[in-house]
Amino acid sequence: MSGQLLSRTGAADVPLAPPSSRAGLLDVFRRRYLLRLLVRKGIQSRYSGSFLGLLWSYIQPGVQFGMYFFVMGIVLGLHRGVPNFAIHLFSALVMIHFFTETFSGGTRSIVQNRQIVQKMSLPREMFPVSTMFVSAIHVFPQLLILLVGALATGWTPDWVGLVIGLLGALIIMAFGLGLSLLFSAGNVFFRDFQNIVATFSIFIRWSTPTIYPFSKLATSGLAGTWFLSLYLANPISVAVLCFQRCFWAPTVAPKYQGPPSFPEHLLARGLVMLAVSLVFLAICQVVFSKFEAKFAERL
Repeated sequence: MSGQLLSRTGAADVPLAPPSSRAGLLDVFRRRYLLRLLVRKGIQSRYSGSFLGLLWSYIQPGVQFGMYFFVMGIVLGLHRGVPNFAIHLFSALVMIHFFTETFSGGTRSIVQNRQIVQKMSLPREMFPVSTMFVSAIHVFPQLLILLVGALATGWTPDWVGLVIGLLGALIIMAFGLGLSLLFSAGNVFFRDFQNIVATFSIFIRWSTPTIYPFSKLATSGLAGTWFLSLYLANPISVAVLCFQRCFWAPTVAPKYQGPPSFPEHLLARGLVMLAVSLVFLAICQVVFSKFEAKFAERL
């Protein structure tokens, strides 16, 4: 009898905990089957009721690229002095589109899956992560177009460029996922967060070397100033430069003899930025885990 009383008392002293795992992102990849289901659901819902389906992954970036190339490249003349401006522009747009899709979709992911969050015990990080993979699949056709365009303009891959390009993609994945975790948690409590993301996305193309080359900054009065250091502290800027080094630079070298198109030590800069983005992701994971127990209640 006393043993039963002690066991009951001991059980009463154990703090209550949610049935879901506390392993966070690690648990997401342990449950790869659920992750695949969510990714498949995300792709199907994106093209649900669509006549063209996956073709929109080609049409939308094509229209966007055409608009930017005509207005910025031809009307405003930004293509002058930038060989293969189309590759320079499109390689940046691919990375930016990957980031904005991951960030905006991940921010809405918890709210959009409120019924699953309320009824099932699974890692809540599963939703932003699945959104990132859906964005990667959506961006893949654009990458194919970029590859074909680069090959048509004389692209020959080099190992350093490929490694730097991969660094750029990993930076976007880590930084975008970190922001998705942070903002998706905030969006559960205040829907203003998804509007903040939409507003923030407006500035991304202007704060990265997309419609203008990095050489414009390197040869301006901003070179060597705190502004340029702050500019290169932006993970998205570094990721865009890494992708341009991978796809655009080989199409113009060695014939291009103009101003520096990239900052010094881009590979080392990319490695540092990837490390910073991973630390940022870990911090966002901790913040996310602090609030996830209240998601079902607030939804």
